[in-house]
Amino acid sequence: MLKIDIVSGFLGAGKTTFIKRLLETNLKNEKIVLIENEFGEISVDSMFLSESKIDIAELSQGCICCSLVGDFAKSLNEVINKYNPDRIIVEPSGVGKLSDVIKAIEEAGLSEHLNTYVCLVDANKAKLYSKNFKEFFADQIANAKTVVLSRSDVSSEEKMNIAIEVIRGINEHCNLVTTHINDLDDDTLLSVYNGEGHSLLEEVLEEENHHVCKCGCHEHHDEHEHHHHDHEECGCHEHHHHDHEECECHEHHHHDHEECGCHEHHHHDHEECECHEHHHHDHEECGCHEHHHHHHHADEVFNSVSFESAKVYCFEKLESLLNELAFTNNLGQIIRAKGILKTTSGWKKFNITPQELVIEDNAALPIGVVCVIGVGINKEDITKLF
Repeated sequence: MLKIDIVSGFLGAGKTTFIKRLLETNLKNEKIVLIENEFGEISVDSMFLSESKIDIAELSQGCICCSLVGDFAKSLNEVINKYNPDRIIVEPSGVGKLSDVIKAIEEAGLSEHLNTYVCLVDANKAKLYSKNFKEFFADQIANAKTVVLSRSDVSSEEKMNIAIEVIRGINEHCNLVTTHINDLDDDTLLSVYNGEGHSLLEEVLEEENHHVCKCGCHEHHDEHEHHHHDHEECGCHEHHHHDHEECECHEHHHHDHEECGCHEHHHHDHEECECHEHHHHDHEECGCHEHHHHHHHADEVFNSVSFESAKVYCFEKLESLLNELAFTNNLGQIIRAKGILKTTSGWKKFNITPQELVIEDNAALPIGVVCVIGVGINKEDITKLF
């Protein structure tokens, strides 16, 4: 029977890398079609996957859950009729809501084929994106069966713990993968991918449940003086010194609200809010647009520019240009930029997320491509810059 999988994740989370690794497992024996939805006019990621021997159907110039709902349903049925695949993997735009993608598949009359929902989360950006783009970021996590922390191999223990706390605050029951995907054997990766892995956390919680009283405090608490508290101060809560709703900052458990790092204008560095150029502003002036209490389509919040280029770039000048995109807001709030271009030092692939730039060698393409996604980005100036 046909299976339909969804591999979601916010901009730059590593969905394409994950799919490439996934295709190295036993899935390579299946007939697979990838439906890829770029938030832009040109698909760059499909070029990254061009060496994989799978069929790729592209949906561009919008988002599955926004302007492409009808096109998506049509594409799904066309793919089924044309290829008769064993499995369809849907890779939504990084700003697509997983709940809406699931709904679109159901409305296409294919709910019986839905198999698994996976969400990729950049371990180094979980707090940043949860704070500033929670409407989209949290929806992807909340609806996932499995959440995979990407870039765990280059993330600090502190960042990993923050990411885990953010994810568990949104979805307590998902399978959570913190081990780097290249360190997992094929069977283990497929198991968690399909949502079959029994969470170790659940096992621990089940064991703990045998030793708790009605308020959730451990029975042995009564042996210690400092555990005689009323229910409001109950140690069974995750945060002992402040309520989660009162303070979204999870790192500091022993501070009053005046010192709280969750207030945007108090004591935060680029890691806490890397989208901002100015650290002393109130919420209305914040360059990161929080949309926590409204239902927005991605098209209403994010914009993009993409283009092809036959130009041969001076590598040093291109590197300088890319640094401007990654480390300043001169051209708007850029959340994700990627591309493959020919330079004086050969073909180069670049990936940008806030405050990060990675440039790697790449095989030659028929023509260079660039895609930039953000909030309020200046399309004309970015195009001119390249």
